[in-house]
Formats: sequence, C-alpha cells, structure tokens
Amino acid sequence: MTQTIGHTTPAKPGLPPVPGQSVPVAGHRPTGIAAVRFLDFRTIHDPSGNLTPIEESLDVPFDIRRVFFLYDVPGGAERGGHAHRTLEEVVIAISGSFDVVTEDGIAHARYSLNRAYYGLYLPPMVWMNLENFSSNAVALVLASQPFDESDYFRERTDYLNVARGVIQARDSTNHA
Repeated sequence: MTQTIGHTTPAKPGLPPVPGQSVPVAGHRPTGIAAVRFLDFRTIHDPSGNLTPIEESLDVPFDIRRVFFLYDVPGGAERGGHAHRTLEEVVIAISGSFDVVTEDGIAHARYSLNRAYYGLYLPPMVWMNLENFSSNAVALVLASQPFDESDYFRERTDYLNVARGVIQARDSTNHA
C-alpha cells in the first residue's frame, strides 16, 4: 500500500491510511502498521509567512519528550532501519521531501512526505526506514520518550520474530 502526501496524489491527512481503521483514543494506543496515520497540523496563514503550531496531546497523540531533526542526508542514503518497543513518533518533512517505509511483520506501506504541515504518526512496533531524501531535506521527529537504547530493535530479524509473535498472540486471542 502506498499513500503519498503532496502534489502527486491527494491524501486525507488526519485519517488512517486504510479506510475503516480506528484512530487511537486516549489510554489505548494500537500498535503496528494499522495505527500509522497522517496528522494534519493547523496552519495560520499570514502574508508575511505561515505558521504551523504543534502542541503535545493536542496535535500529536502523546506528550513530546524529545525532538530531533535529520539534515544533510547524502543522496541515496537511508536513515532509520529500526523499530521501537514502546516509543511513539511523528515524522515531519520541514523542508524538501523523503519517503517513510514501514512494516509490522505482515504489512508494508510507503508514505511520501513533502509538506511541513503534515506529519506521519508512527506507533510502537513499526519497523521504519527513511529514504529518497531530496536535496536540502530536513526531517523533524517528535518522540514520546527520551532516548533509550533498550527500546530499539536494531536487528530486523529480532524485530520480525517479536512482531510476528505479538500478531499471532493477538489473532489467537481474537479467535478464542
């Protein structure tokens, strides 16, 4: 499944990428690719320049505990290549464009980001890569937790074993 933000394919930011999927509510956060979704941030238009505010728990579904950005990514390079056990993130293309490629052990999806007023929400237990960076691209990441190396899956095989186990356990519970 591919969903693109920008001039090539109209998208419906703020909605889940697949019709019929639910949006997380406070206190309950689904994991996996079913919970990946676009967030449409408010824009305050002004002739002297636009402003997009982002407030924790209002514009993103978590308290923001860490902010970082990626820039000067060489052509052809990829970033990411990991998943988180519990951390949630929102990825925003502040400048330029790039793709976010996700998977959860079963499904895959690619999202193209190229507008500063859209973000892509990534729940826990989603493997992600950032690719196809344009010249001068800047990726801003809002995270729900401070850096903690123990929260990372760095080896894809380890991640897939755990993710598929979580999916199997969920499926067996739903069929019981």
